[in-house]
Amino acid sequence: MAFFEVLDMELIVSERRGCAQGRWVGSSAVTNMTVWAPLPRSVTVVVDGASFAMERSDDGWWSAHVPAAAHGSDYAFVLDDGPPLPDPRSRWQPRGVHGPSRVYDHGGFAWTDGSWRGTAVPGAVFYELHIGTFTEGGTLDAAIERLDHLVSLGVDVVGLMPVAAFAGDAGWGYDGAHPYAVHEPYGGPDALKRLVDACHARGLAVCLDVVYNHLGPSGNYLPQFGPYFTEKHQTPWGAAVNLDDEGSTEVRRWVIDNALTWMRDFHVDALRLDAVHALEDDSPVHVLAELSREVDALSVAVRRPLSLVAESDLNQPTTVLPVDGGGLGMTAQWSDDFHHALHALLTGEGQGYYADFAEAPFEALTRTLTGAFFHDGRHSSFRGAPWGAPVDRSRVPGWRFLGYLQTHDQVGNRALGDRIGHGLPAGLARVGAALVLTSPFTPMLFMGEEWGASTPWQYFTSHEEEALAEAVRAGRRREFAAHGWAAEDVPDPQDGATVAASTLRWEERSEERHASMLGWYRALISLRRSEPELSDPRLDRVAVVCDARARWVVVTRGSLRIVANLAAAAQPVPLEGEAYEVLLASQPPTRAAGGLTLPAEAVVIARVTPRP
Repeated sequence: MAFFEVLDMELIVSERRGCAQGRWVGSSAVTNMTVWAPLPRSVTVVVDGASFAMERSDDGWWSAHVPAAAHGSDYAFVLDDGPPLPDPRSRWQPRGVHGPSRVYDHGGFAWTDGSWRGTAVPGAVFYELHIGTFTEGGTLDAAIERLDHLVSLGVDVVGLMPVAAFAGDAGWGYDGAHPYAVHEPYGGPDALKRLVDACHARGLAVCLDVVYNHLGPSGNYLPQFGPYFTEKHQTPWGAAVNLDDEGSTEVRRWVIDNALTWMRDFHVDALRLDAVHALEDDSPVHVLAELSREVDALSVAVRRPLSLVAESDLNQPTTVLPVDGGGLGMTAQWSDDFHHALHALLTGEGQGYYADFAEAPFEALTRTLTGAFFHDGRHSSFRGAPWGAPVDRSRVPGWRFLGYLQTHDQVGNRALGDRIGHGLPAGLARVGAALVLTSPFTPMLFMGEEWGASTPWQYFTSHEEEALAEAVRAGRRREFAAHGWAAEDVPDPQDGATVAASTLRWEERSEERHASMLGWYRALISLRRSEPELSDPRLDRVAVVCDARARWVVVTRGSLRIVANLAAAAQPVPLEGEAYEVLLASQPPTRAAGGLTLPAEAVVIARVTPRP
């Protein structure tokens, strides 16, 4: 990563270790180019076509003093007379993941968010979006044009799927090859800063999705530089990132420094850490705990809250417990169990990982609404083993778990990328939204969910290597053929039409059915804001009563009741209380003896006055 230490009566900017440290002497510039490469016998840096031999230190770092390198200079490293390779810490890859790196000076951007003091996770509403399909333009600058919609919706945190440079133009971003560089087709590093700056101007925080558990198959040159991966551990993507084997000290710094640069240099407020269960680390201090401590220190320095949100499959409460208490120190984590329970209840699906939740879906909803995890030590048929551990409901607040009806994974990893609303009656989709937005968790929406978007969100790639493209295409079809899908029905990930089909159609918001759903989401978020009992994170104060046969559920949130009728016909639902004040209803209920009568597939939020 290139940066400049400007001397001679100008501001001095320093950071740990990068690839380029510049010093201006009089009218000329001398830049100290560095790279960690313990494996090759020789390293040459090529800057704007000129070659400079580098000298090796005992710790595997190479350096060379290069005259006149500056912001915008292209450079690459030649290892043992091989081809020029981009920098493992490249800040800018304007010619793609295989091209040379470009020096980028963070000091050149004019920020306007000096008064921004951040947003903490407790009480926030997250909104996950994918830059390439959020707008027709598919860029970071185009996304700015839609931020006011998020403000009017009531969103607090804009969750960006990965923007690190990956091969090709279109993709989900989880096959990134340059974790420090912003994907050029999205607009590059300055565009990300413009988006973050625009978010902060509107009171929106930014959470960026980062991937440290693997790199994509195209453009990954790290193994030629050093032991970035180890066969000591295996992951679904092959050899694990080296966090605890020989040479891991610098690899851990490569990971931690990356997280810090997004927060410090790009002013990002939170990071969503992809699949942390694949960060295999037997070190005395897990890399996540080390990262947590460094982020805490940075938070103090920049005087705003900085958060780490983990995606974890382990169902271990220690993920969100403080480091001092023996935990990993994550601020929060995604709660897939809550999603699975809600999805199985609403749709009746029971295949794959939904199987355990579908056996008794009302029980699954009860367990997850009150304790976050369904698999809390009980047997998981999908994994073939006991799984997880219970959450201490009296100590761990619900805001530490993100709750959602849809995510990029739960939509995009379906054969056709169909959203939950595509197969559900609108009434049940509204019930699902209400159960999420009145839950004790930190709620998260997936882009377009709020208006019941008609567009699917499908899996797409743009691999440049035909063999890799065909392998992905064939693997996708083979996977879903096992579940009964015809190969021709599975969208081709490499087809540009798949990306186009997945791009939101903003104009449909004005259509009656979409406008009505959007109004429902806005009302739910507004009610959550105005009624503190709905956002109360204390899990031990949540109670659920349900009738699986009649298909109704009542959730207690202080004096409020979320009353849902999932049946296809109207029916009375019992409530204990003297009077019922309806605060919000998807369809108007009527008063019944000892409760309310709800229309089919409807939900009501009511305040109950206790009997004397």
